[in-house]
Amino acid sequence: MAHFSSSQVSHTLRLPRPPGACCKATTMASLSSSGKTAMASLKLSQGLWGSPELNLCPLRLLGSDPSRNFAVVRDSAEGTVVGENVDHNKVEDSSLEKFEERDFTGTPYVPVYVMLPLGVINMNSELVEPEALRNQLQVLKSVGVDGVMVDCWWGIVEAHSPQGYNWGGYKKLFQIVRDLNLKLQVVMSFHECGGNVGDDVQIPLPHWVTEIGQKNPDIYFTNKEGKRNTECLTWGIDKERVLRGRTVVEVYFDYMRSFRVEFDEFFEEGIISEIEVGLGPCGELRYPSYPEQHGWKYPGIGEFQCYDRYLMKNLTQAAEARGHTFWARVPDNAGSYNSQPHETGFFRDGGDYDSYYGRFFLNWYSRVLIDHGDRVLALANLAFEGTRIATKVSGIHWWYKTASHPAELTAGFYNSCNRDGYAPISAMLKKHEAALNFTCV
Repeated sequence: MAHFSSSQVSHTLRLPRPPGACCKATTMASLSSSGKTAMASLKLSQGLWGSPELNLCPLRLLGSDPSRNFAVVRDSAEGTVVGENVDHNKVEDSSLEKFEERDFTGTPYVPVYVMLPLGVINMNSELVEPEALRNQLQVLKSVGVDGVMVDCWWGIVEAHSPQGYNWGGYKKLFQIVRDLNLKLQVVMSFHECGGNVGDDVQIPLPHWVTEIGQKNPDIYFTNKEGKRNTECLTWGIDKERVLRGRTVVEVYFDYMRSFRVEFDEFFEEGIISEIEVGLGPCGELRYPSYPEQHGWKYPGIGEFQCYDRYLMKNLTQAAEARGHTFWARVPDNAGSYNSQPHETGFFRDGGDYDSYYGRFFLNWYSRVLIDHGDRVLALANLAFEGTRIATKVSGIHWWYKTASHPAELTAGFYNSCNRDGYAPISAMLKKHEAALNFTCV
């Protein structure tokens, strides 16, 4: 047994992360509204050759001796190593004593997937250090891991021209995974990587898209000060042909369809077990309401992100349809990124969030989010017919005990104390038989 000077011990199904650490979520519990088997995903973190750090994660293999667990270890010299059997009675960490042993005999099998480093494919769509990766995947396979999760970055694959896809690095990666008899959960990542907690690589949106954004910055989510968030594209252009003759939803569909055709054999052989569809910043179905690159700090309430001209046009149409044209505005008393609820007229107890106008605005704001998910998942099911699909929803817990739940409201979850904001999201996911990956923050 290996001995370590320091360690981090975490339960396989619950590894909390700081708010904003979206792209490097250590683990996700996957819940399916259609009753399919849940999955647990762990993180093979920091890159294959990252900074000195160590993860010791107890993994219980189905049918194994209850006292027998395995250690997933990372150090600076050898990258990620999945180690030997670990006798927890000998591990010098008091937190282990707090874990209560449970007998899971007879319960459904939970497949375990390890998330690959964000930069396993470089900006030239090349697989980074393939032999080192192969060796580490062999070790994962040896301890009973079922498969790996990997981001397929839009900004890498379609980097230079519309529909000019380069899947080269992913082909090599998938072949290695197949050779080792592992499975794949693949993420359609339509967002930028970098700028969030834990992001160790910079992967922008495709160059041809950012060129359009230089001339038309309204393709990005925008806050009240006019700051553009380049992490992902606004849902206001879902139906606008502003991307060289295509809507953003059409661009996403073409990308997914190309992936399905390119990797047909991996679908047919069952190697690709799930497609997770990115629906917003960090791949999560939410507005980019708490961006650290714009100065947000935990536990700020965040800001509404609907000031681009396309969403403002949508808001105006919604207000006119209600017969209240003066409602075509975003609340002007909702504070700023780092405000607290009681400091604002909108979110304080008894505030405007619960007025007729407030309820109209929040319903519209959340409906835009749900409609975006509805459109993209419908096309994902068309592209990946017969394959399980999933998406991420962020667990925004701060200010949950207040009446207004402001951090959830600015993120697009209309979940104040007198309203269930997650029911309509769940209903939309159930409609598309999509699993919900609830990211632990």
